[in-house]
Amino acid sequence: MAKNSAKDIEVKAFATHHVITQPNPLRKVLRRVKTPDMDDPVARAEQALAALSGEFKDWMAIEVDRLSAAWTAAQNEGFNDKRREELFHAAHDIKGDAATFGYPSAASIAESLCRVIEHAPNLAKVPAELFTHHVNAIVAIVHENTRLDSTSVSVELSRRLRKVADDYLADVNRDRPEHLEAILAPSIVPAE
Repeated sequence: MAKNSAKDIEVKAFATHHVITQPNPLRKVLRRVKTPDMDDPVARAEQALAALSGEFKDWMAIEVDRLSAAWTAAQNEGFNDKRREELFHAAHDIKGDAATFGYPSAASIAESLCRVIEHAPNLAKVPAELFTHHVNAIVAIVHENTRLDSTSVSVELSRRLRKVADDYLADVNRDRPEHLEAILAPSIVPAE
């Protein structure tokens, strides 16, 4: 590389300091190409997502069926480590996928269900209605998401279920301060 000459270096003097700016030698080797055919990976990703969007409802239906089956198994046979993991993973997958697939309220409710499973000291002592309401709400949101008035109802349902779950968890974990901090933390699921 050629050395810069003194005339290429710019010096700005201030009362307390000097700023020395050297020319950028890469400008001489950089070639800008203007072409309408430039690859736009974001646009390609959006097109791919749009092409798949017709399948989102089917994918969510599969996830909801998995959640329902896990809850039914836990109800009929009781909780053990395997059934707890199945229920947690089904809810966790919905929490992660629902917002992307167009069901953000289902994601919030699934997060609340995950919190109950994760922080309840004894799942067998959790009122069955708490699980049932979460699972039924997710099923209803996924199956009834086409109605225009369903969004406000599902947001309110999500908010109330989260409040009930948090109140329950705060009560049963009052002697477990390491869990209270996580229970009282705000939701990590994006708001609608």
